[in-house]
Amino acid sequence: MRAQPQRIAVVGGGIIGTAVARELALRFDDATVTLFEKESHLAQHQTGHNSGVVHAGLYYEPGSLKARLCRRGVERIIRYSAENGIPYEECGKLVVAQDTDEADRLERIFERAKANGVPHVKLLDRREMREVEPGVRGVLALHSPHTAIIDFVRLTESLGRDLESAGGVIRYDSEVARLDTLSSEVRVRLALPGAKGSSVTEDAGVFDLAVTCAGLQSDRLAVASGLDPDPRIVPFYGDYFVARGEAAEAVRGLIYPVPDPAYPFLGVHLTRSIDGSLLLGPNAFLSLGREKYERKMGPIGGLDLSDLGSTLGYRGFWKFASQNMRAAAREARTALSPQAFIAEAQKFVPGLDASAVHPGPRGVRAQAMNPDGSLVDDFVITSRGRLTQVRNAPSPGATSALAIAEHVVDRAVESMR
Repeated sequence: MRAQPQRIAVVGGGIIGTAVARELALRFDDATVTLFEKESHLAQHQTGHNSGVVHAGLYYEPGSLKARLCRRGVERIIRYSAENGIPYEECGKLVVAQDTDEADRLERIFERAKANGVPHVKLLDRREMREVEPGVRGVLALHSPHTAIIDFVRLTESLGRDLESAGGVIRYDSEVARLDTLSSEVRVRLALPGAKGSSVTEDAGVFDLAVTCAGLQSDRLAVASGLDPDPRIVPFYGDYFVARGEAAEAVRGLIYPVPDPAYPFLGVHLTRSIDGSLLLGPNAFLSLGREKYERKMGPIGGLDLSDLGSTLGYRGFWKFASQNMRAAAREARTALSPQAFIAEAQKFVPGLDASAVHPGPRGVRAQAMNPDGSLVDDFVITSRGRLTQVRNAPSPGATSALAIAEHVVDRAVESMR
């Protein structure tokens, strides 16, 4: 009979790491699960800087991890939110085509959504889409009535309470510098405050099983732990603008553009938030720091020389850049000009009051990239011995978190055989 783990470590207190730690604590009730989080609270990075959309699974390649875990994740979130009193609103989503080329692409997305089992999706003509969103303009729209919004920070905090109720421990202000994989265990080493690199560390103990969900730092933690450096993380920031009160009523739910295969990122869209405000964005532009959310130094934001050097020293980034000059020019317009940013949203809702729109929050996405400059689209989860790493969990990562946790724990347990 296979031995059950007694000491388990999870690195990263975003929604995925917290969900994984909770899943491990519930599955192994005799084990002690320790969640290591470098900040003083959970959900301080990508989880706390996104739009709060619970995606239905419209776009993803049928059969991919994204497609399967997104649909399972939605089902889990619906049930969990109802059981734990977390506000969850099915406001619905329109993906709007502005011309015939986009309409053709939209019809292909519609077929993919049906293949993924997204419920009650429909194609709407001009009249029908305006019944859903009176202010919208376009030639054709895909309607996903069950796409929803939620507060992912609140959800993460609830998962953290579940973890502690199940006997788990959250160690805040504990940055993991590296993990040393041994034959049947993993040693966790913490970074000492003020220390640079992974050589000067504090021993946090030996564990039977370890899982890392390090998000923006996933590649660095992998390299420090002696694992494959690829895929690399290249950070892209996304700015939001926000409207509140009467101006926010211009949109009832979510309005998205049709993805363009010529561009690596989606473009500006309109998103109602669970607090009733309206978010415009995000755009996507190279970030000068992996965890720089402020807007100092003008629209580009704060600078971290180590992060910038890591990006500029990666050959995959330069290949990506050379292949996406048009996309960079488009995103630069919205990064440098608030008027251009708002105008992108007004293509879909011309009646949006630009004077009532103000700068909002900023997020930084952990964009995984291959050496050839291609972006890693699907979730990437790797294992070596007793160590399992979530290397890439882009959107719909938050939506899929509870399902990713099940999948990761299954894989981690398999590694013990």
